[in-house]
Amino acid sequence: MGRPSTIGELRRSGYNVQAVKDEMRSNLIRKLQNREPLFPGIIGYNQTVIPAIQNAILARHDILLLGLRGQAKSRIVRMLPSLLDEYIPYIKGCEINDDPYRPVCKRCTDLVRQHGDEVEIDWLHRERRFGEKLATPDVTIADLIGDIDPIKAASQRLHYSHEGVIHFGIIPRTNRGIFAINELPDLQPRIQVGLFNIMEEKDIQIRGFNVRIPLDLMIVFTANPEDYTNRGNLITPLKDRIDSQIITHYPRAIEDAIKITEQEAWVQRDGREIIIPFYFREIIEQAAFEARKSEYVDQKSGVSARLTISAMENLISNAERRAVRAGDRYVVPRICDLPFALPGITGKIELVFEGEQEGAVKVGKALIGKAVREVFKRYFPDPLQRRVKRQGETRQQDDSEYGKIIGWFESGNQVEIADDMSLDRYFEELDKVKGLRELTKKQMKLSESNKYELGSAMEFALDALHQSSRIAKDEVDRKTSYKDLVGSIFSAKGKGMEEES
Repeated sequence: MGRPSTIGELRRSGYNVQAVKDEMRSNLIRKLQNREPLFPGIIGYNQTVIPAIQNAILARHDILLLGLRGQAKSRIVRMLPSLLDEYIPYIKGCEINDDPYRPVCKRCTDLVRQHGDEVEIDWLHRERRFGEKLATPDVTIADLIGDIDPIKAASQRLHYSHEGVIHFGIIPRTNRGIFAINELPDLQPRIQVGLFNIMEEKDIQIRGFNVRIPLDLMIVFTANPEDYTNRGNLITPLKDRIDSQIITHYPRAIEDAIKITEQEAWVQRDGREIIIPFYFREIIEQAAFEARKSEYVDQKSGVSARLTISAMENLISNAERRAVRAGDRYVVPRICDLPFALPGITGKIELVFEGEQEGAVKVGKALIGKAVREVFKRYFPDPLQRRVKRQGETRQQDDSEYGKIIGWFESGNQVEIADDMSLDRYFEELDKVKGLRELTKKQMKLSESNKYELGSAMEFALDALHQSSRIAKDEVDRKTSYKDLVGSIFSAKGKGMEEES
């Protein structure tokens, strides 16, 4: 049986028209009862943001999502139409989706007055009931609410005082739906004032027309905190009219952050098998966590979740480039690939003055280094905890896990690796370090036959020892060398004295 096509058929079918907020409330209650997921793909908000949004919808509130960049505000807003009915009836041809039972625009009221129940209706899908506008300084009242259309007046030979010359803006065209404004503080204050009536009285006035057009809307805003944007402010009377202000946040657990990057990053490349050891995912996420507490990074700006997505994609791309050139079947990242993730990091952190003095690349490398050190401690004993000797304890006993490795470097040996080395050369170079392979196999629980992952894990251990100030590391022309820490200090001093002389 088809849907009703006239107002009369709709009445006889017993269809009940709900206000949009009541409709969302009913559908939310049904989903909660059926334990259906409300915001699939939104991770880390189950105990904080999502319950607050649910409460606001149950209370029939308009919502402001306030938070730093990269916190899924826009994505959440675009998921709200899933709480609308799949289809609703409206008077056919109406620009503002008039309710067949209670039309508000002049065209539809005239139609119903003339033809009554014979007026044709159409059905509007939920996706067409969502309107969105990015707030920019050039947005006008005409864009949002409407204005007089002189071309319409001329073509239809209407006087400017006739309601038929009104050209509706995006807000009335989203009538009986959800309207969202992104980056609300960027909207000029005089335009924000124009939203007062919509927020409180739920109607609009256009130009000098002595008519008020009531609207049925759920209004959602997104904004960055005012102290960061600097481009504009959210005026207090408008903020007062927004029923619920919900604060978003970055992932609080690294497990959630890993799931987000795994979901969003493009890592499954064509033709080759991608193997990403889990500690690489942890390192990338830990770098973002370190940035969010770094004294060099502007914390008011925030560190977007897009940072880790871009960094992971760059990391995989460098490993892929190496695999393509070497003809390898597997794409496995190495620690020496991490510097190539920097382009995904440096452009996504805003530095304070001290950070600018250091430089974005140096700060980015320091964040990665801290991340390597922190993640290493989840798999290996902390190298720094065994630095203090007990009375009568020898150096070898003090460094029981790392003694062989550090002793090998103290003997004047060094390791040189590059990101473009073949697997065999790479593994052979790392395997020169006495005790490194055995320690890595034991702590990472890796098989001898798995050279791809074992080699990467061995370099991981070496780099973490450097980050813990147990061995030295030099990076020159895309080549990395690990050597004795004390020897490298004296070597650097010697070079300095030679230059002075």
